[in-house]
Amino acid sequence: MAVAKTITGGDPDRAPAIFRRYGCSGCHTIPGIPGADGQAGAPLEGLSKRVYIAGVLINRPDNLVAWIVSPRSFSPQTAMPATGISRREANDLAAYLYAH
Repeated sequence: MAVAKTITGGDPDRAPAIFRRYGCSGCHTIPGIPGADGQAGAPLEGLSKRVYIAGVLINRPDNLVAWIVSPRSFSPQTAMPATGISRREANDLAAYLYAH
C-alpha cells in the first residue's frame, strides 16, 4: 500500500467513500468494496497488472488519474461518464486500485 501512495500521491483509505459517492460500484466490480459488483464496466481487480487502461492508455498512475477525471477526452465513445471526480479524489482512487 505504501508504494501505491507514493506513486499516486493519493490515500487509498479515502477511496471507499469516494467510490460510493460517485456510484462507481454501479458499473464496476471493485475489490474490497461491499456491493461493488457492477457489470457495465470492466472489473477493477488487478488493475495494477494490466498494460492498458480502458484499452487506450498505457497503465501509469498519471494516466489512470487523467482517465478517471476525464475518460471521454481519451475515448469519446466510452460508456464511462464524466463523473465530476476531482484530480485529488482520482489520486485517492488510483492509490486504492494500485494497492488492490
